[in-house]
Amino acid sequence: MRVLPAVTGRDEFDALVVRTDYLDDEGWQHVAAALTQHEAHVHFIDDLAWAEASVDEVLTVVRADEDLAVVFLADRTSMQSESHALLAVTTLTREECVDDEDYEQLTEFGSTFRITPAGVHDVHANLSIGNLGFEEYAARAHEDPERIYRSF
Repeated sequence: MRVLPAVTGRDEFDALVVRTDYLDDEGWQHVAAALTQHEAHVHFIDDLAWAEASVDEVLTVVRADEDLAVVFLADRTSMQSESHALLAVTTLTREECVDDEDYEQLTEFGSTFRITPAGVHDVHANLSIGNLGFEEYAARAHEDPERIYRSF
């Protein structure tokens, strides 16, 4: 596993969006524009060092930020899809849970789901304050025919 640069300068209220696909600059411009249209507080990582970074590689770096409950990846699917749905990834680890049963319940629908740019602020804010859990958003995405969280 490669070592990625540390994430610096992110305000705790900023949603973290990491660009991992660098094959489609036009797609990235659409994703970034959609995010800034719907969310004023976004910290973008747009650095070729993150090209093709896996979920595990990203999590290894971002878990150092104790204020971060979710990270959003702008991957190949994000660039190519009409909705520009990002990959939302929980930073939750098994060690943070009471036991295996608790972890399984909190990740019942997985540790990732797709999300439209319009939903990023809602998910980031509610997870940050503990109003809703990642599993609730993942369940909602699971109900969508395209498996994308759009809104409650």
